[in-house]
Amino acid sequence: MRVLIANAGSSSLKLSLLDSDDAELWGRELDAPRAIVDANAVAAALAGLPAAPHAVGHRIVHGGERFQAAVRIDADVRKALRELIDLAPLHQPKSLAAAEAVGRALPEVPSVACFDTAFHATLPAEAAVYPLPRSWRERYGIRRFGFHGLSHAYASRRASELVDAPARVVTCHLGAGASLCAVLDGRSVDTTMGFTPLEGLAMATRSGSIDPGLLLWLQERSRLSPAEMAHALEYDSGLTGLAGTAEMQEVLARDDDDASLALGVYVHRLRAGIAAMAASLGGLDALVFTGGVGERSARVRELACERLAHLGVAIDGARNERPDGDADVRAEGAGVAVLVVRAREDLEIAHQTRGLLRSDVEYVAER
Repeated sequence: MRVLIANAGSSSLKLSLLDSDDAELWGRELDAPRAIVDANAVAAALAGLPAAPHAVGHRIVHGGERFQAAVRIDADVRKALRELIDLAPLHQPKSLAAAEAVGRALPEVPSVACFDTAFHATLPAEAAVYPLPRSWRERYGIRRFGFHGLSHAYASRRASELVDAPARVVTCHLGAGASLCAVLDGRSVDTTMGFTPLEGLAMATRSGSIDPGLLLWLQERSRLSPAEMAHALEYDSGLTGLAGTAEMQEVLARDDDDASLALGVYVHRLRAGIAAMAASLGGLDALVFTGGVGERSARVRELACERLAHLGVAIDGARNERPDGDADVRAEGAGVAVLVVRAREDLEIAHQTRGLLRSDVEYVAER
């Protein structure tokens, strides 16, 4: 089954066509700032497809509590997804615009929504519920949703292909956004992001977890509006707030105090998060690094693992410096696999799309 993947990111729309063996037959990346997706540009790009797709898989950031697995897109689903825009105002509108544009260009091809939040629908109550007043939780539907689920799902699935049956896996998606996930027998049981993608690790421009009392204190003493505070936490914090750059490569290349502090904060929170995820699992069989920083920065992997020996983690310096594709870079004799895995959300979207449609009696009959 050929699947067209539509992945709407913060500044672009990535389109790729995968064959039945997941080989990429075609790909395009279109500029798409903010919520803007040019339907004419999408149609023009798709006119160049070398073969007709059998299905389209869309990355949708937020599925709320309703969508806990991939779902075929219809009018009811579109309406429900629009109602979730408040939960993901930076990402949801663009994803929905991309789905609309692709749907217009390929009206006879079934479309499937694959959600970044869905993998975390299996979080137990103790990991998903905030200790807030019941009235708040019930009235506003407040809970920890988690994000990067497509990446965590693929990375954990790939881990089980690379090493023998790891039951307890911690996946580290380290890119501009960053999060960890505790995966037990293929199911998410804990993660670092919460109601929004701001919770958890220090990131490129996001603050990660901070004391909520700090924000209340600051709000009382400053003239910052809620919008200004939200912008600062989303775009002016993390590595940017500490070192003036969102690029980990630049931080690692510098030797000034600000860069050293930024790296120290980043790694401190990363180590602590990995240990917390391992505690949720009751131990650790595999530690997976993926995403731009996770895949490309041997130094971050080295520093992250440096103080995790008590969990059985140790890496081989030479292997870590030059991993050969998806690779196990653990030291000889170490009990925990340390894997470097290329982020492939596209393969996870294709996997979920095929799985859904192959079980869809109506779709199978149409074929």
